[in-house]
Amino acid sequence: MQQKELLTNLEVASVGEAIDHQLAKELIQSYQTTYPEAFTAVLIGRKVIDQILAQPGCVGIRFIDAINEEGQKTLVYVGVDATGKSILNSVVVEKNGTIAAIPAIVADRGAVTGLDELITWLTGGLFK
Repeated sequence: MQQKELLTNLEVASVGEAIDHQLAKELIQSYQTTYPEAFTAVLIGRKVIDQILAQPGCVGIRFIDAINEEGQKTLVYVGVDATGKSILNSVVVEKNGTIAAIPAIVADRGAVTGLDELITWLTGGLFK
């Protein structure tokens, strides 16, 4: 099945699920073993996630690998609608009553913080 067909048959707002801690440990350990130099984590604050999700029609967030201005790996986050399409523009009513399209919220500036304690906890201290 092509990706477009998969998105058509997919309830975007229901994508993802909670997993237990053991599976989280296994997934992280597997990734670290396979890609030891690539292991990173990004902290994203609630405010920007709430801003993205508050956009009209937004039912989820797409996280896209990126490189920031300092050459560090990061994520760019973009809201998606119920069809899985990225929300790149928003329609607003301006003060004078006219309707205009403005750029939607697209975010970055996550931080790598608290990573050591998370890795120790999830991996039982195997990867530091």
